[in-house]
Amino acid sequence: MIVTASDAPSFPGLVDLASASLGGRALGCSDEFFAAAANLCKVEAAIFDPERYTERGKWMDGWESRRRRSPGEDWCVLALGVRGRVRAVDLDTSHFLGNHAPFARLEGVDMGAGEATLEALADASWRPLLEQSPLRAGSHNCFTLAGEEAITHLRLTITPDGGVARLRAFGEVAAAPSSWPAPDDVAQVQAQLDPAARDLAALRNGGRALACSDMFFAPMDNLIAPGRSTFMGGGWETRRRRGPGHDWILLRLAAPGRLDVIEVDTGHFHGNHAQRCALWGCFAPTARTTDLLVGNVSEGGWQEVLPQPAEAPRWRRIFGEHTLGPDRREFIAALEDRGPFTHLRLETFPDGGVARLRAYGRAVEEGG
Repeated sequence: MIVTASDAPSFPGLVDLASASLGGRALGCSDEFFAAAANLCKVEAAIFDPERYTERGKWMDGWESRRRRSPGEDWCVLALGVRGRVRAVDLDTSHFLGNHAPFARLEGVDMGAGEATLEALADASWRPLLEQSPLRAGSHNCFTLAGEEAITHLRLTITPDGGVARLRAFGEVAAAPSSWPAPDDVAQVQAQLDPAARDLAALRNGGRALACSDMFFAPMDNLIAPGRSTFMGGGWETRRRRGPGHDWILLRLAAPGRLDVIEVDTGHFHGNHAQRCALWGCFAPTARTTDLLVGNVSEGGWQEVLPQPAEAPRWRRIFGEHTLGPDRREFIAALEDRGPFTHLRLETFPDGGVARLRAYGRAVEEGG
């Protein structure tokens, strides 16, 4: 029977910068005789299949080097999916019991934009992020990190050898607007987009999901994840609403910006997609999340359960209730207000799933 690892720890407000979903990948390692280093960046939890073997021995879902018979250490270099500041790591040794790496340390380096070769990284000025620390077998080994410098690459060194299932690098995206990728797969609205338009809400650009009414079936970060959803669980989905009201999700844009076109994608949601949606925006660069969860209903607010801040952000309607269909992409260019905005609030009526929200527009200075 296949066994799945226990739930990984979560760090609200942080994103796994090393995840393959963002483009994180292994560039090279000293040895991967039993299991490939590429497994370290997998999105899904590590599994164990007691019946599965390869010509080299037991199949393991992680990175595992051979038994070292001479002095030394093993290492693996990872390219983060996006440049960022790493605040915490999980060196997950799930299912590695008599063969886990007993000690590990981490280093980081900022190589700037563009691809970096292993040769260039070998001569780079790596800085320590985590001093050599013991690892428990078959466990999530979590450590918090200090430091404000952004990095693009990680180097994991294990002593002396062994296995690690996953490396999660939780942090904050630090990608400047000039490095954001141009929108792809939007031929339907390309003529309506400014050449400088980018997805202001994208997770990989620094957008964040701050809060939502419900995420029973799928997490809220999925709404702004890279690419299109490939299955129902790849979007944001709420439970069935049995009483009055509707669902909502609050997003912080990667940078203040003006909007050109909004995309609402219900890919892979058929009998469970949100029936309608509406979008609001506000300009509140210094607002706390709780400040954004209150407001007068006449000004676009929808919650009055928290103490009113001294200056509650004023929500402005971007578009009113818009009917959605199953498993389709809706591009909305007729916007009532284009900003600038720092935050968006998507409302879904009455409940259901939305795979992706894209906010195509142009980043502006905070004043304007």
